[in-house]
Amino acid sequence: MDLNDTIEIFILLRLFNHTQTHVFLFSMVLMIFLISLLGNALMIVLIHEDLQLHTPMYFLLSHLSLMDMILVSTIVPKMATNYLMGTRTISPAGYGAQIFLFVTLGGGECFLLAAMAYDRYVAICHPLRYPILMNQKLCFLMTADSWLLEGVDGLMLAGITLSFPYCHSREINHFFCEAPSLVHLACADSTFFEFLMYVCCILMLLIPLSLILASYSFILAAVFHMKSTAAQKKAFATCSSHLAVVGLFYGAIIFIYMRPKSYHSGARDKVVSAFYTIFTPVLNPLIYSVRNKDVKEALRKWIEKHVSISHCDENVL
Repeated sequence: MDLNDTIEIFILLRLFNHTQTHVFLFSMVLMIFLISLLGNALMIVLIHEDLQLHTPMYFLLSHLSLMDMILVSTIVPKMATNYLMGTRTISPAGYGAQIFLFVTLGGGECFLLAAMAYDRYVAICHPLRYPILMNQKLCFLMTADSWLLEGVDGLMLAGITLSFPYCHSREINHFFCEAPSLVHLACADSTFFEFLMYVCCILMLLIPLSLILASYSFILAAVFHMKSTAAQKKAFATCSSHLAVVGLFYGAIIFIYMRPKSYHSGARDKVVSAFYTIFTPVLNPLIYSVRNKDVKEALRKWIEKHVSISHCDENVL
């Protein structure tokens, strides 16, 4: 048999079946997907249009929203299409694209969250030097590095994964394509590659997490030395949104990728993966808007602007 014939398609095991409960859960996922797209798109629009939000923190946040939009769009549409059409297949181009985008966006978010932690460190610990230390050039470099470094990593990982021969089972025990789940099906020895993936994954997680923890260690030390209670509350309020996002994102990823193999469970891992690929992207804009006065004010002005425009159009008609 020609090897190319054996890798024409792979089969993704569904997250949901067609029971009444799972149909309801699937409908909830679709609703969350749409809310995530709208919420993150609105966040990007507000940051772009409101001059008050033209700061390094919101510039980084706009890229986080963009990454979340692409990440959830990488996973949900294919999963929904297979579920609604009663299929479970994915083409080589499809699973290669999913691996590339998943690694690029997941790793990019790790480093972007570290950049946001550094931004909060400079704002609280060195407020007078903030315009110098967090200048426009540095913001562009940090965001470009978050995209490009992990883009190269994703391209290499997808290419190497696709280079393995797959001549046995083609059922991937996941609802989207992930390199570790796919490599397990290879009929060649992939032990060394799996070890390299594990090491790269740990480095990708621990390096930015170490930067985040270091930043917040200095922030806490600075906050405790503040004499003003109001200044302390303002500092904690500034950091609380970012800490909530970091906790949700890293908590789920560490649970999936840094546990020994003996503790892995297919069903449980799929649920946790769904949390950080589907649910976390919808939580990020909510977390950053609910307690953020600047974002709420920008939203109020944006609504008033468009309501007044619609009224003017109605009067003209």
